[in-house]
Amino acid sequence: MGVVIESFVWEPTTSVFAFFLLSTFLSIFLFPYFAKSRTFGTFDHSVSSSFARFQRWFLAIYTLSSVMEGVWSVYGESELASYGVSKESMVSYLCVGYSTSLVLGPLLGVLSDLIGQKRICLLYCVLHFVVGVWKRITMSPSAWFANVCLSLAGLVHSFGFETWLVVEHEKQSQRNDSLNETFWLMTFLESASLIGGQVLANWLADGNVQSGVALSATASLFLSVVAIVCIVRTAKEPVKTLPLRDYSAAFYAYVLGDKRIWFLGTAQACLQFSTAVFWILWAPTIVADGREVNLGLIYPCFLGSRMLGSTVFPWLMSGQSFLRLEDCLVYIYAILAVVFSIVAYDYQEISTLIVLFCLFHGFTGLVLPLLARLRTMYVPNELRGGMISLSQVPANATILYCLIQRGYSGKIENSTMMALSAVSLFSASGCIYLLRRWGKSPHQDWHKL
Repeated sequence: MGVVIESFVWEPTTSVFAFFLLSTFLSIFLFPYFAKSRTFGTFDHSVSSSFARFQRWFLAIYTLSSVMEGVWSVYGESELASYGVSKESMVSYLCVGYSTSLVLGPLLGVLSDLIGQKRICLLYCVLHFVVGVWKRITMSPSAWFANVCLSLAGLVHSFGFETWLVVEHEKQSQRNDSLNETFWLMTFLESASLIGGQVLANWLADGNVQSGVALSATASLFLSVVAIVCIVRTAKEPVKTLPLRDYSAAFYAYVLGDKRIWFLGTAQACLQFSTAVFWILWAPTIVADGREVNLGLIYPCFLGSRMLGSTVFPWLMSGQSFLRLEDCLVYIYAILAVVFSIVAYDYQEISTLIVLFCLFHGFTGLVLPLLARLRTMYVPNELRGGMISLSQVPANATILYCLIQRGYSGKIENSTMMALSAVSLFSASGCIYLLRRWGKSPHQDWHKL
């Protein structure tokens, strides 16, 4: 008599997706009725028509760029595995990408400040266009070239669009309320676009990874062309006139010479490091339980919680909270550190891990607009790109070190990397506390050098 072993695939129920959808909807649409003060441009019609027009164009462009990121993030290991690439080679490709970010990241940030953010955002679209053309022509993994281009594009995405927004906001002399609104909308739309990119990539793949990559390359080509046209159609950006020598002197005085910027940059680097560790290890951590897992359905849960977390930002900024931005970040970073500490303890129940990871993304969705708001308070707009890219250097260096030690030497376990992330987040909480203590009088009118 034969024995039939039924396989069980763990996946989130539909009630989980309904919870994120309903909670996000209620958080957005109940805000105007419960907020004590109408502080956001959507609910306050004092925003000028020219900035409102730019804001709509900007959010459309940012959404397109996030969809392009989402399309390529779905592939990676599955694409390389379909071509027979070994695990060691995959690690080397990751190392190439982070090495590129480590070396060229600060240069791109300075270039953004010198030539203008609109032009650097055009470079982002061009890089995605080049990757799409390359994959369509070669029909091979092209991992070295593609990783370099996509790493550079990811760097530009991390600081170029945000800096473009704040520069345009200052140029039109708008209230900070409209800027705060756009910050959380950027996080919200980015998360939604990453989910849309996953849906598009899975639909194009249709069970065949190689044909899916080819079709995704075509989709990326189309989206990049549309984004380029949209960027070109926005208002003309004046040519930068600040010489490199003056820029260097200002950067040394207002960024490198200000301890508050060091605290803020360290907090940003710690969040970037922990986020990178999560995306590298979340799938191995979950499947370590031994059961079969539908990772494609878990991925939207993380981004859905990130969307929900971003909608909390307007509630905090509306006068409902008695805490300052720095106080909120101190507590949120500590909670994120506790989450990683529990995961580092090597608890392998899938449902518990999913809850912890959703908490991490939910609070991350709140941290991102809060950090953007703090950068507006402490960092001159003319130096913003250089400051953000420079703060990524220690994070990229640490990630590269961990990849080398884990992928080649096997000296660092996954739980150790999670523990390092927890320590970095506790350190970030301390940095924000020091920023809160020593940053009592931030500059309000130093954005014109």
